[in-house]
Amino acid sequence: MAFLQDLIQSIGANVRPRLARPAAVSETPAGPRLAAACARLMRPSGEASRIAVAGEALDAFDALDAAGRAAFFRALLDDYGADPAQVRAAYAAWDAAPDQAALARLFAAVEPRRQTLLRRLNLAPGGTLRLVRMRASLLEALRGEPSLAPLDIDFDHLLASWFNRGFLVMRRIDWNTPAAILEKIVAYEAVHEIRDWDDLRRRLDPEDRRCYAFFHPATGDEPLIFVEVALCAGIPDAIGPLIAAGGAAEGAAAEADTAVFYSISNCQPGLKGVSFGNFLIKQVVRDLREDLPGLETFVTLSPAPGFAAWLAAEEDPEARALSATLAGENWREDLGLQAALAPRIQLWAARYFVEARTKRGAPVDPVARFHLGNGASAHRINWPADFAPSALKRAHGLMINYLYELDAIEARHEAFAADGTIAHGPEVRRALSARSSAA
Repeated sequence: MAFLQDLIQSIGANVRPRLARPAAVSETPAGPRLAAACARLMRPSGEASRIAVAGEALDAFDALDAAGRAAFFRALLDDYGADPAQVRAAYAAWDAAPDQAALARLFAAVEPRRQTLLRRLNLAPGGTLRLVRMRASLLEALRGEPSLAPLDIDFDHLLASWFNRGFLVMRRIDWNTPAAILEKIVAYEAVHEIRDWDDLRRRLDPEDRRCYAFFHPATGDEPLIFVEVALCAGIPDAIGPLIAAGGAAEGAAAEADTAVFYSISNCQPGLKGVSFGNFLIKQVVRDLREDLPGLETFVTLSPAPGFAAWLAAEEDPEARALSATLAGENWREDLGLQAALAPRIQLWAARYFVEARTKRGAPVDPVARFHLGNGASAHRINWPADFAPSALKRAHGLMINYLYELDAIEARHEAFAADGTIAHGPEVRRALSARSSAA
């Protein structure tokens, strides 16, 4: 795969100068230039020519503003769909003689022409990553134009195939990783900000810290997703000590009994909905168990990014009173007030994680959907666990441990997928059964 990608890029680099656009064409606005290049891509031609034209098309797309990109997406939807006459004819042929050959012709007829166009755009040097970024632009356009949703289905179909687990390569990221990749880890960290190189070193260099990322041969050194891991004695209940710790004592990793996944960051917005985070966690668990047989427990220390908004929207007077109290700052330095509030927060947090659902019946919390869908259980609620400004604003400092029990992962995944069952531990069950104390 890597060899073929390098070969394609080399051909594209050599062909492009020979097929350079005339000066008059280069002055054409990006929109018409993109439309013309796409039309040329759909005509019969040699592979080398298509590589050059695909590069021209993607260059033109990159030059468009938001309005121009939205117009291009509308053109893809309207002008590059399936031909209704061909679909009707292929269906009639299959209906008259439903054999495999007729089915294949029907399948070819119903596939939108834009899927062929996207595949040919992918021939350009770096085309795969550029199409991922094109899809990110499409997702932005979708917020204002929901009618573009069928086009996103085409992107999702192709990207799910191109980023199949079989193509992904997991690498460990450490302090000796090339600086270009380390810079991307800093930029893409989406959970706990990495402030500087010293902060990054604290997360990568000590022997009780690990970081792993998935890469794809077609995207080079661009990580797709990465997870940061701390090796601990016992399950932590706060994020501060994990990300502020200095160098670990010698032998700390060997003495650890718990691996904590405390930050998982998706790096490419254009791959939204393409699931590989669960594969990454499971691969990391396997590798850690091989390296450190003493590890017995695998948990997360996860944020609850929707808790504050959910609590504020509850109609229960106690929830509103608790929301108002937590929105203030008095409790942040008052240990006595924290102790008094803790039982009430445990109750409402347990309801948030286990009972609160979207209109489609999924857990309200997006992080919960990810881990519960992977087969984890809601193990323990931690408060206050994160005093970062963003965590205080979105979750009032609330965090949760999701527990990955290797012999129960598949059963819990199936139960969650089949009927939405949310596995949760005894501490969460006790919180749900407790009565809220008076304010």
